Amino acid sequence: MKILITGASSGIGFEAAQTLANKGHEVWAVARSVDKLQELARFGVHTKAMDVTSAEQRHDVIETIGTVDVLINNAGFGFYGPMEQVPLEDAKYQFEVNVFGLAEMTKLVIPGMRAQRKGRIINVSSMGGRMTIPFGGWYHASKYAVESLSDAMRMELKPFGIDVVVIEPGGIKTNWGIITADNLEQSSANGPYQEKAARLAKTLRRSYSGKLLSKPQVVVNALVKAVELEKPRTRYTVGRGAKLFVGLKAVLPDRAFDKLVAMS
Repeated sequence: MKILITGASSGIGFEAAQTLANKGHEVWAVARSVDKLQELARFGVHTKAMDVTSAEQRHDVIETIGTVDVLINNAGFGFYGPMEQVPLEDAKYQFEVNVFGLAEMTKLVIPGMRAQRKGRIINVSSMGGRMTIPFGGWYHASKYAVESLSDAMRMELKPFGIDVVVIEPGGIKTNWGIITADNLEQSSANGPYQEKAARLAKTLRRSYSGKLLSKPQVVVNALVKAVELEKPRTRYTVGRGAKLFVGLKAVLPDRAFDKLVAMS
């Protein structure tokens, strides 16, 4: 199958590109930094620079690749900070990458998939699309949006033979937490939330520098299932804490879940 993966320069996207290429698929990996993609070439992965927020670059990639069988919308990042203090420009950029970039890439591949009466769109969301913690409001809002869009697309595209699958990672050992911690400290500096934000940033750095988080391969395994199974599940919730916290959010009253998060 011909597979296109966004945000493939590191972490989950990088590992997924390598694994799927090794399994014999034609894999195209795109990301903003083409230098970081070069290592994938030795696995037979085709690479191209693309900023998911650039309309010109998105169109250029699809014109180069043509119709794809699978699109893995993996590009995304987490910008944490108090809702009150995060500049609206930063909040908008969070949505430009995590939501609108994803949506625009999907729009570009749908016509080709519809013409061949088959295709699969896999959206990498997060357990943060099913639950929320303090200072992550804008990030969580973007991932909740991905969840809703995915549900709508799944129903809209089914008549054309196109599946939509959501991947919801939990705590995964990537550089996500370190970057998020840096953003959190910067956005909360010299404000009323600084002390609590600093504690969360410290927790994020400790967690993402330790050995307790799941390896990216856990998510890659779910992606392989989503790509290769004839009838994949609509959602794969994987990685440390994902099923636990999503399950607790579903059954606990709001204020009880708030207390649980405060104790974490």
